[in-house]
Formats: sequence, structure tokens, C-alpha cells
Amino acid sequence: MVDPVKRRTYDSSRRRAQAAENRAAIVHAARDLFVEQGYGRTTMADVARAAGVSVETIHKSVGTKATLLHRAWDITIGGDDQDVVFHERPEIMAIRSEPDLARRLLLQARFSTETAQRIAPFQLMVQAASGADPAAAAMLEEMDRQRLAGLGIMASEAAATGQLIVSEEECRDILWSTTDGTLWNRLVVQRGWTNDRYATWLGATWVAHLVRV
Repeated sequence: MVDPVKRRTYDSSRRRAQAAENRAAIVHAARDLFVEQGYGRTTMADVARAAGVSVETIHKSVGTKATLLHRAWDITIGGDDQDVVFHERPEIMAIRSEPDLARRLLLQARFSTETAQRIAPFQLMVQAASGADPAAAAMLEEMDRQRLAGLGIMASEAAATGQLIVSEEECRDILWSTTDGTLWNRLVVQRGWTNDRYATWLGATWVAHLVRV
């Protein structure tokens, strides 16, 4: 005879797992459609069809279209569904632990180039939508705020090495202004630079302007 308590526990676990799978499918579908079609042109019905769920399921499991945009950014910036602050991820921590600032910035430039390949299309999509959609405009401000905070930590740690030739604030602002995806898009996508060339140039530019030799 099946224990009713075990049966209920199993059913509950299965429902939670299915709900998590649905949320992941919805957010990934939304992210892909927002980038491909634009935020304004993508409807909740579009997302539902792509995710294989109903619009009602989206509202119950994730929320509004604006919430979808936030969740789509979360998986874009991190590259996965893990709830880990970006600058505390293992790959970032490895860069932050490098004691030589020039070497640290070269590693950071290469990592920034790698992530730009997934982040830049999303960033540009939100920028394009921000002029006409309040939710997109708010999202753009939040994205910039998050990057500024994260790069502020990187700049503070750079200053702590005693190897900076500029102020901590200037270091933060330079890193922030050159990592939003726009520069990568212009040089790699529009001008045909390779990612390796871009990463090498970006790192050398940071070192030349920020590090005491």
C-alpha cells in the first residue's frame, strides 16, 4: 500500500519541478524573442507559443511583460539560471584575486568581450525600446545601475592595489562606459574586428590609461 504522505510529497515535488521548468522555458523564450523581434513587438501570446504554455501560465508563474524583461536580463547577464550576484561568480572572483592590476585588467577585458557576445544584443534591444516604453526605460536605468555598482567594486579593489594612476571614481567610470556592449558592437559587429583583437585592444587601452608602470 502506498503511503499517502509519501504520495503527496512526491506529487508536490513533481509539481514544483514542472513549475520551475515552465518558468525557465518562459524566460528563455522571452529573452530570445525580445532580442529577435524587439521588446515592443513581442506579445505575451508570442512568448506563450514559444514556451509551449498558456498566457495564463506566464502571468501566474512569472508575472507581467515587464517582469519577464527583468528575468530575461538576469539570465543574460549571468549566462544561466543561477541566483548568484554577477561580480561574485567564480570566474569574476578569479579575476578579482589577481594581484597584478595590469594582468587583472587584461583578464577582465577578455572576460568582458566574451560576455558582450550575449549581453550586447540584449542591451541594444532595451536601448532601442527605452524611448517608447516606460518599462524598457526603467530596465535600462536598472541595468546601468547594476553595472555601475559592480564595476565600482572592481575599481575599489583596483585602487587598493596602489597601482592606479587615476582616481577610483575615474577608473569606475572608464570601465562602466566601455563595457555596456555598444563599443563591442561597433567594432566587432559593425567594423568586423575579431573578438580576440577587440579583447587585446580593450585590455591594452585600460592598462595604458589606468595602471602605474
